[in-house]
Amino acid sequence: MDGYVSHYTNKLDAKGRVSIPAPFRAVLVRDGFDGLYVHPSIDQEALDCGGHALLREIDGLLSGLSPYSEERDLFSTALIGTSEILKVDSEGRTILTETLKSYAGITGEVTFVGHGHKFQIWEPGRFRAHLEEARNRVRDLRRQLSARHAAPDAPPLRSHGARE
Repeated sequence: MDGYVSHYTNKLDAKGRVSIPAPFRAVLVRDGFDGLYVHPSIDQEALDCGGHALLREIDGLLSGLSPYSEERDLFSTALIGTSEILKVDSEGRTILTETLKSYAGITGEVTFVGHGHKFQIWEPGRFRAHLEEARNRVRDLRRQLSARHAAPDAPPLRSHGARE
């Protein structure tokens, strides 16, 4: 995979800087984005981050919506209007703004979580809780898929959460 994978936990230093994991920096360099594009996640108390690949995903979503629709305005506000482009220094560190840290509940440490075309930055305790919930839901989905495979005429899978 050529995207962001795995997860890493790093501390903020005394100046509030955090080192972006080397594998994530390598993806940003290949992507050719100057800096780090960040916006508050619309589904979690975390930050969505990336470069051109993330921006292409956002552009793709927005281009599928009518230019003057309420939906497009809402997504634009949430994904572009609240975004920030952070500088990354020569050592691969960035400074999260107070607004971003407050949204994600970040104080002394952060967990970087790869999502392929983007990565997220979490407060480590919140990420552990989210990971546990994700594992439980994936187990449930796997059971549903197994049951559906065994009974092809079964009703469609139920969706959970904000993306319904």
